[in-house]
Amino acid sequence: MSETEARLARLEAQLQALQDHVAVCQLIARYGPQADTADTYERGLKVGALWAEDGVYELAEGWAGQGPEGIAGLLDNDVHRALVRDGAAHIPSAPHVTVDGDRATAVNYSRVYKHVDGAFTVWRVSVNHWTLGRTEEGWKVLRRTNRLLNGSDEARAVLRTIDQAA
Repeated sequence: MSETEARLARLEAQLQALQDHVAVCQLIARYGPQADTADTYERGLKVGALWAEDGVYELAEGWAGQGPEGIAGLLDNDVHRALVRDGAAHIPSAPHVTVDGDRATAVNYSRVYKHVDGAFTVWRVSVNHWTLGRTEEGWKVLRRTNRLLNGSDEARAVLRTIDQAA
């Protein structure tokens, strides 16, 4: 391989890494607006479409959904419909993303604001660990673990996953 070919190969690899990083960040950023419009099971399927067919969304206290339909089912309840109806905002922090070939991990915070009596209040503050995979359809969530930042050992364990990040 000539020096020019080697340089071109390095540039192509760097460009792919940047494109993958952006794609993962964009996928995570889509969750909030889609969750904030998921007032029906059908809208919840749009959220679920962010996940792989066997992808898992694991929340504390035994709540979990698997696959697009399972994720939609997590949002298909009176509490979530009331959030959407009354006004809510799922706001993620910028994720720390590590891409390794066709797999990626990300760690970020998320806040859910709830509209109450003309003002927004913070309803939930959580930490998230995301595992994502490249599929034929693009990047998909393989697993999202979400824990409330309530001082629990479980929440600290999710926060500590940042230690494995590159």
